[in-house]
Amino acid sequence: MRASFIAFIGLVCLLVPAAALDNGLALTPTMGWLHWERFMCNTDCDADPQNCIREELFMQMADVMVKEGWKDAGYEFVCIDDCWPSQQRDAQGRLQADPKRFPSGIKKLADYVHSIGLKLGIYADVGTKTCAGYPGSLGYYDIDAKTFADWGVDLLKFDGCFMPDWHQLGEGYINMSRALNQTGRSIVYSCEWPLYEWQHQQPDYEAIRKTCNHWRNYGDVYDQWTSVKSILDWTAEKQKIIVPVAGPGGWNDPDMLIIGNFGLSRDQQQTQMAMWAIMAAPLLMSNDLRDICPKAKELLQNKQIIAINQDPLGKQGYQILKANSFELWERPLSGSRLAVAVMNRQEIGGPRRFIISVAIMPSWKLCDPKCNVTQILPTYKEMGVQNLLSKVTVQVNPTGTTLLTVNPL
Repeated sequence: MRASFIAFIGLVCLLVPAAALDNGLALTPTMGWLHWERFMCNTDCDADPQNCIREELFMQMADVMVKEGWKDAGYEFVCIDDCWPSQQRDAQGRLQADPKRFPSGIKKLADYVHSIGLKLGIYADVGTKTCAGYPGSLGYYDIDAKTFADWGVDLLKFDGCFMPDWHQLGEGYINMSRALNQTGRSIVYSCEWPLYEWQHQQPDYEAIRKTCNHWRNYGDVYDQWTSVKSILDWTAEKQKIIVPVAGPGGWNDPDMLIIGNFGLSRDQQQTQMAMWAIMAAPLLMSNDLRDICPKAKELLQNKQIIAINQDPLGKQGYQILKANSFELWERPLSGSRLAVAVMNRQEIGGPRRFIISVAIMPSWKLCDPKCNVTQILPTYKEMGVQNLLSKVTVQVNPTGTTLLTVNPL
């Protein structure tokens, strides 16, 4: 097999991340549930009460997260996205929830979520309006930060629509970060600063990391395989820039997990879960937890995959090989361990064999003198003790991924 290696691997392993946002939060990637991809801006509660954006939806999801093992697996945030506010601020200039869909108010919702051991996230926008046209925070950063803190919000997703001058994006995100910190409440800060700046110039990731706990780089994920592929392709293309800045307190966010919805096959769902773990991505599901198939639930709650994602070393993985419709990714883990993902990008035929050896993966040297290899996906399998000269063969389905861990002995 002819292999083209990424020359910066050693550099990535040595680079020290830029200083993180000093709020003590998101020391491992954030885990939770977010409404947008599955429920979008459905505000017609008369016609579709089961799926509209209202307080009952979030209470129901919170209940399911506790009762069905999601909280125990590590998913702790229930996050509201766009379309929750009233179209007008109140007389004091504060955001207010839509009175028909959130009659109890956000504070009561936060109190309920907290009472069952979870945390509440909310959405706002750095510009004059949110992406769906609700009031934005431009000119109201301090008021909105205080409002969210008073309500007991634990995470803010801060979008980047309707900024009159893109040159002000960075200033706006920095100002809201400062305002959140000044409230004295611990609020995870999820930014979309680089997503909107890439359209004009390469973002300053050192500044972003000092400002945000995680940040979106690329467009919204859709419930389709082509969308997941485009996110992975962009990440690999830009990995020299974005991988070194990720680490405890600040993470690259490739967007929501769409596992359990309509658009991905079983193998493609496994690929998204494996690759989000390799990329040290926030695991924010957007699906209907009230009605999710057992296989998707099992995948999303897989303890071995979540352990890779939440590894305390906090290094993001990267692509080291792309050849013959295969991709090989690796992620350094604590304890000198390694996570390895082999993805089959071919979309025709059946399972294909891929052989891992030191010849194509220099980091395999950690198997000198010996290592133990465990397959996590597509099924759990102990592959036994290997050495520097071993060649490990895996079978990978079309659009699927085989996920391994390598533990030096």
